[in-house]
Formats: sequence, C-alpha cells, structure tokens
Amino acid sequence: MLTLPPRDENGNVLPHDHEQIEDTDGIIRRVSEVQTYEKNGVRRLSSVVFKASTTGENPGMSVDLEALAIAAGVNPKLHVTTPRWVGSIKFVAGALREEGFQIGYEPLDEDPPHPANPFHGEVWGEFSKPKQRALRALAEWYVPIPGVEIAEA
Repeated sequence: MLTLPPRDENGNVLPHDHEQIEDTDGIIRRVSEVQTYEKNGVRRLSSVVFKASTTGENPGMSVDLEALAIAAGVNPKLHVTTPRWVGSIKFVAGALREEGFQIGYEPLDEDPPHPANPFHGEVWGEFSKPKQRALRALAEWYVPIPGVEIAEA
C-alpha cells in the first residue's frame, strides 16, 4: 500500500508526484461509450478522455493505479470494467512524467452510488491541446472497446 497523499486544510488531496508510483507502473484511464465519436465511419476516443475529469482548485485526470490492484490480489482489468466504464486505456507512469505530468495516489471513500476505490489516483498537469495529443499518442488499449480507435483522424 502507498503512503497517504498530502491534503489541504479541507481534506482535499493536493497535486503531487507520488514517489512510490514507479516509472514502470501502469496508469489506467477508464473509458465509457459516451466518450467516443464517429467520423468518416470510424469510431475514435473523444478528446475528453485526455483531459482533467475533476474540477475545482486542483483539477486532475482520474485514473486507477494498476500496481495497487495487483498487489491487493485484484484483477485490475475486472476492477476498471463496469457497465458504465466498458473500456480503458493504459499509460506508463514514466512517460506521463516525461510530458510534465504528476501522478498521485488519491484513494476514494464510498460515495453512494459509487463504491470505495482504494486504487484510485489522479494525473495533474496542463491538459492543453498539444498535451492531449501527446497523451493520445502514449495511450494503448487496456480493455479495448470493439471497433474504437485511439488515434485521431
């Protein structure tokens, strides 16, 4: 298990680059059907997949930390796949860091109807159009959505 993340006075996780997340670790981003689009007869991932998914003072891209799930004896592909999240992509932590992103641990408590997620993390940084393209280029399918491509047209 990772050390707990730094928090502000209100209990919110602060952006950080967690030293216990290894450069070789898999960083998983869940994808839903509504995060796809069709152009010229080809379905692709929407740019929203490569942007911050949280709002507020420290917006980040919500992810799951593959190594934590494996260490807990949980199949990470089953963990990230739900009726809402039918697919997922994977990044390598070191590649995200090379693009200037921070990767931190942010375990989530149960928030009905959402269950607790002890393997949750965040990716913080600048999600500009060039960075979104870089993230798209770094992504590979983890749990593919049949007929959907990662690459842009």
